[in-house]
Amino acid sequence: MRETVHRHLGKVMAGAALAAVGTAAMVAITLPGTAGADETGGNDGGTNTVRSAQGQGAVPPGVVERAPAEGSRGTGRDPLTDDEIRRVERIALDRRLLGSAEDVDGGRGPQRLSVDLAEPDDGEADDPRAPRRADVTFYDYRDDTLITRTVDLDTGKVEATATRRGVQPPLSRAENTEAARLLIADPRGAGLKADYKDATDRELTSPDQLLLSGGVYRAAPGARPAALDRCGVHRCVRLFTKVRNGPWIDTRSLVIDLSTHKVAALGRS
Repeated sequence: MRETVHRHLGKVMAGAALAAVGTAAMVAITLPGTAGADETGGNDGGTNTVRSAQGQGAVPPGVVERAPAEGSRGTGRDPLTDDEIRRVERIALDRRLLGSAEDVDGGRGPQRLSVDLAEPDDGEADDPRAPRRADVTFYDYRDDTLITRTVDLDTGKVEATATRRGVQPPLSRAENTEAARLLIADPRGAGLKADYKDATDRELTSPDQLLLSGGVYRAAPGARPAALDRCGVHRCVRLFTKVRNGPWIDTRSLVIDLSTHKVAALGRS
């Protein structure tokens, strides 16, 4: 197996650190072992330890209690409830925005990124009667615009809309999934697919076969290739990919431009 992996990757590292080598690099994860669990010596040291603890009045196992039921509405600075999140999403995504914007895979409407409790206005922080508001953030892939709408939870009205370009907040799960789909379909994803095959003896055909996280990539002056020059205005991602119940596969040398649906390799023209 090690010889097969070397053919694709060139280098394997143990531990949690990722190695940025080749097109993709598979990294084994060393999980916490049992070192130190039995340090009393002998085959029954663990048993002696348990008996000793019981003799000293060991604490009985804890009881997991059901979480209290969540109300439909919060108060003050309480976190947003699920009902509030669903409600402000519907309010913020009006017909005009739904018809004019595009999401990460070209569908109708902007890509939803986050829903957060809005910061209080000046002078409202200590006022228990201050309005409770939520900020709903979208990304419009039609023109690479970040859209934030502030909704008053009491009145149900959109109080403010802010649009900005060149601002790249953390990626959503849907965006990481789309980035992986593009990478798997691209010729530059051949290393990822070969490493997955080595690790599992199965073909990689879907992002659902991987555990995914991603970081926003911004172009640096003089960085190659030129195809990534607009990353930062465009929404670009470097993926961190892991085989489910298996090793990491390092794809950090590859950048997926979600705005153009193209994949490029760093350091290559």
